[in-house]
Amino acid sequence: MRPSAPSVPHGDTATELDQFMEAAGDVVFRLDPAGRIVAASERTRTLFALRGMGAALVSLAPEADQAALGAALLDAGAAAEPARLDVRLHTASKDIWFELRLGRLQHAGGAALLVVGCDISLRRDTEERLRHLATHDALTELPNRLLLSDRIRMVIAHARRSGQNFSVATIGLDGFKKVNDGLGHPVGDAVLRIAAARLRKTLRDSDTLARIGGDEFVAVLPGTCSEAQIKLVTGRLLATLQAPFEVDKHTIYIGASIGLALFPEHAEDEVQLVALADAAMSRAKETGKARCLVYSPRDSGPPEHDISLEAAMFQAVREGEFLLYYQPIVDAPTRRIQGFETLMRWKHPTLGMVPPVRFIPIAETNGLINLLGAWALKAACVQLKQFEEVAKRPLYISVNISPRQFRNDKFLEVLDHALAFSGMSGSQLVLEITEGTLMIDPVHAESILVKMAERQARIAIDDFGTGYSSLAYLKRFPISVLKIDRAFIKDLPDAPKDGAICNAVLDLAKHLGLSVVAEGVETEAQLDYLDQRGCQYIQGYLTGKPMPAHAAMAALKEDLYASLMPIEPQAGIR
Repeated sequence: MRPSAPSVPHGDTATELDQFMEAAGDVVFRLDPAGRIVAASERTRTLFALRGMGAALVSLAPEADQAALGAALLDAGAAAEPARLDVRLHTASKDIWFELRLGRLQHAGGAALLVVGCDISLRRDTEERLRHLATHDALTELPNRLLLSDRIRMVIAHARRSGQNFSVATIGLDGFKKVNDGLGHPVGDAVLRIAAARLRKTLRDSDTLARIGGDEFVAVLPGTCSEAQIKLVTGRLLATLQAPFEVDKHTIYIGASIGLALFPEHAEDEVQLVALADAAMSRAKETGKARCLVYSPRDSGPPEHDISLEAAMFQAVREGEFLLYYQPIVDAPTRRIQGFETLMRWKHPTLGMVPPVRFIPIAETNGLINLLGAWALKAACVQLKQFEEVAKRPLYISVNISPRQFRNDKFLEVLDHALAFSGMSGSQLVLEITEGTLMIDPVHAESILVKMAERQARIAIDDFGTGYSSLAYLKRFPISVLKIDRAFIKDLPDAPKDGAICNAVLDLAKHLGLSVVAEGVETEAQLDYLDQRGCQYIQGYLTGKPMPAHAAMAALKEDLYASLMPIEPQAGIR
């Protein structure tokens, strides 16, 4: 219960007043109108080691709090209601926070001020701990993202007043995942704490170091903006993290990559500065690690409007704006359609056809690709049955599987449901997977591919030759089809090196018993070149652009191609 300063009726004796003061609160003072201590409870005299009266109450407060306490005493002397103030007071042993109630007092001795206080140290400590938890990282005790934003805003304000520019550095540990995966999270946490301590020791007191999650730290570096300054500071930061980490008898080497953004050259607000520094750091990791890069436009990720595009994507799912187009895969000698590759399209009500290169990466990042991919697989399998009814012969359908889909625990369930719902055989389904997807986790990939093959589904390596191109996986994984990337097709037959690559792939596939599909065929010369060298299947604008289902069925029915193929809104976009 909060202390109060009740009025003592006129006529109370000094003894009664003293008894009242002893019982009123943790500390009780009676002051004269000038704020000097006239009397105090016994407990108060002991706590503050008061040997006599007459000292000003404000003298018991730290200098920083004296003005506020003095103003409160003046107000209390003139106000009808008691005033309240939280203030620190010097006791004999330490400073203690009190909640003071200050009010006028009328008694036989005349007008005075009564000050009743309650010790609120525990409450203040709790509030301080909560504030600290809200603004600091629990593992490293460094400022978190919330406090970091506040600090950057302060540095921006100072920079605008003083003209002293600054930089923001994002520091990401290299290979930290192997620590958590190989040695466990407790060891990983210890490495993060050591890294935080090393970075903090390397930086100046005027710099801010924060942990914003995972293995990423952000440093705000006032006055660090020239090339020489950046080289000096980042060199020290890289060096301190290259030294080995000794944890639980383990010697761990990780290192770090750093990205920097400059104020005001690159951005003028805290959100953009951190985002651009992060983009530069990602670029540093992609191009060799253990290095520092200053932001440049090529490091930027998706454009700003992709944020609103992401919101529109969720709306598009609800409104049914996503479509499937189908590109014919034909037999090279006869040009007869053997199957179709399924390609996703988004028809936005105001933007029109949104290119897949804009929305697929977003869907891959936010997880929407799992929903879209499951729908595409099921719809493509159902559509194949309609294609076969028109063609009156067996066909196959090819569907792209994204990296996130492939790693999803429920992918095989999605595959089983699509086959069961459509009633088609797994042998009529080709699942296209990129080389990079397989090599992220080869052990997991082999397990999933084997189970896909058990369902008779065929696996195609999409864009063969542009990814890891490890011949070992052709032996290790149950692969049925290689798709030669358009990059090796577009300059045929006049590019000897591209021709040599195509010949090598075709010869390799022949000896391994694999089918080959050449993508991006746009001219008769390209088709003739590939046909003469034994490439059985062709896919490209020459024999069919991506088209909606009704156009694909017309092509099957009439054996027509280019005349029935609508112009693709974004030529060259798959």
